[in-house]
Amino acid sequence: MPPISESMSNRLAHETSPYLLQHANNPVDWYPWGAEALERAKREQRPIFLSIGYSACHWCHVMEHESFESEAIARRLNDGFVCIKVDREERPDLDQVYMTAVQAMTGRGGWPMSVFLTPDLQPFYGGTYWPPTGRMGMPGFDQVIDAVLDAWHQRREQVVQQADELTAELRRAGSMPLPPGELSDRPLRAAEAALERIFDHRLGGFGGAPKFPHPMDLRLLLRRWRRSPRDAVLGMVTLTLDRMAAGGIYDQLGGGFHRYSVDERWLVPHFEKMLYDNALLSMCYVEAYQATGHEDYARVARETFDFVLRDMTAPEGGFYSTLDADSEGEEGKFYVWTPAEVEQILGPQRAKTFCYVYDVSDEGNFEGHNILNLPKTLEQCAKILGRDLAELTAELSASRQELLAVRNRRVWPGLDDKVLVSWNGLMIDSLAYAAGALGEPRYLAAARQAADFLWNRLRADGRLLHTWRKGQAKLSAYLDDYACLANAFVTLYENSLEERWIDAAVQLADVVLAQFADRQSGGFHYTADDHEPLIARQKDVQDGATPSGNSMAVTFLLRLGKLCGRAADLEAAHRTLTAFAGLLEKHPTAAGQMLIALDFYLGPTPELVLVDAPEELRGEIGRRYLPNKVFASRPGEGRSAALEGAFAGKAAAGDQPALYVCENFACQSPVVGREAILATIDHL
Repeated sequence: MPPISESMSNRLAHETSPYLLQHANNPVDWYPWGAEALERAKREQRPIFLSIGYSACHWCHVMEHESFESEAIARRLNDGFVCIKVDREERPDLDQVYMTAVQAMTGRGGWPMSVFLTPDLQPFYGGTYWPPTGRMGMPGFDQVIDAVLDAWHQRREQVVQQADELTAELRRAGSMPLPPGELSDRPLRAAEAALERIFDHRLGGFGGAPKFPHPMDLRLLLRRWRRSPRDAVLGMVTLTLDRMAAGGIYDQLGGGFHRYSVDERWLVPHFEKMLYDNALLSMCYVEAYQATGHEDYARVARETFDFVLRDMTAPEGGFYSTLDADSEGEEGKFYVWTPAEVEQILGPQRAKTFCYVYDVSDEGNFEGHNILNLPKTLEQCAKILGRDLAELTAELSASRQELLAVRNRRVWPGLDDKVLVSWNGLMIDSLAYAAGALGEPRYLAAARQAADFLWNRLRADGRLLHTWRKGQAKLSAYLDDYACLANAFVTLYENSLEERWIDAAVQLADVVLAQFADRQSGGFHYTADDHEPLIARQKDVQDGATPSGNSMAVTFLLRLGKLCGRAADLEAAHRTLTAFAGLLEKHPTAAGQMLIALDFYLGPTPELVLVDAPEELRGEIGRRYLPNKVFASRPGEGRSAALEGAFAGKAAAGDQPALYVCENFACQSPVVGREAILATIDHL
């Protein structure tokens, strides 16, 4: 991020968002979203130019350099509009509303998002990226500005009427009740069939280029395979995970995943690294390891966690948002190699081996350079090279460490170091789950530290705040903040057995039920009842790159309700699933996380209560793949009243541990002794 010049800066210089600060030296007279800008637009009856993006967005950078740094374009914007810049990660509520409008107007969306609003905040024209002047059939941004101003001054009545009609449609879409459906496994079967139809049986993944990882769909398929073991279903998961881990989408040196692959082979990624992708994918690899026992999945998960703990963790404990795709103005420059660079570091012989294994050549596989990837497995390479596999693996591991040390001295991509509650909740959930599944106490420690940080630093008056950066927490939290964090707290309890996390989850659940629930149509609004009024109040149901707020709300309410016997939580989850059941049947591939929640709801959902068990036995249970269980045990003090019902009447059997298996508020006779307990778990 360039230094901010006090003499040249605009109002964004006082913001905390790295994305907004990137634009603080623009000649455009930017305002942040707030009273000052909105009141000026109304007072002067000026239209608003609203630009929404995020710090790691490549085309946002392009539009800034081409247009927002242009004195000529800035003059046009400043003379005709009140210009507002928004970080979509800070204000997903605004992004949702105006992205829906842009999609309605143009049939597509994306970032940077450029929307023109009336002074009453109603959208009347919009799009995404525009070049500064017309080219390749695209209108120039200069032409767009002139056309919008002409319409505003010459045909304002028509513009306002069009904006009124679009706004009315946005409001209808946000409040329209869906016909309730029956809760059955039909959407689950439909999703399985639909994913199989679009599956790439040669290269893994779903659809063609660009190819996205689909972690929620992969986790859903694992659950479908567990219910009805079919090789083709498990094969969709394993082939995709194997190909991604071998591809350029995975950082072969530093661990962690880039955003998506621009080609169908997983070779050339869009190089940004998002916290949420790495949270969701690490969870996917951990579950695949539990389900299959393949050690490679555990390795990829560990390397991904290690990347997050090394490069994406604040000293205070929270997790940063994004590493940019660009460094020194070039996408991917930080990550690519030439044979000469490799040889200079490793020497001729080791470089020759490394370049063969990781596809480094003189011609390159990316704009004359090389993205590290594994076209062949290490077993195949060892056989072709006539090397012992263990010896080759050790040599490559040492080579990767040496190359990583040199790479770390390069100019790094930009870091968006704000801490977002929802994304942090996803990462805490994955770390806490992996701590049990992989037997890694340090992951539990990192999850606990992040959870403590959020709970202590991102709350005010009993309510969550959405974002934190450099000591400042701000903005009222959204549904996905509450839901992702509450879900993480349940996982943190199940793997740490610290009951304070259940108390925290209960507090969040009470706010969700009181402030976000739609009591008329079912489900939950994205914003709380007392949130800043916008032109429409949205409900997010369909998953995007992250799970929707409604699907995460159902997920954590089912888990917390089962664990603590909270009828209100279970009823709210049931009501939400019923409200969206028709949508799930119609579009089964659009809501993977909601289908995961439906799978949990349909059961069987065993409630496991373990009494007087040693840590080693608890670890054995954590390593099993039992995605629909809830788990409680009580090794120490600090008891939560919310868990009293789970432990009521459950006692140890002499000096032997005892397992109580309950379902639907009925418990079986206790299973006593280590061997009997593990046999019961395996049967489940």
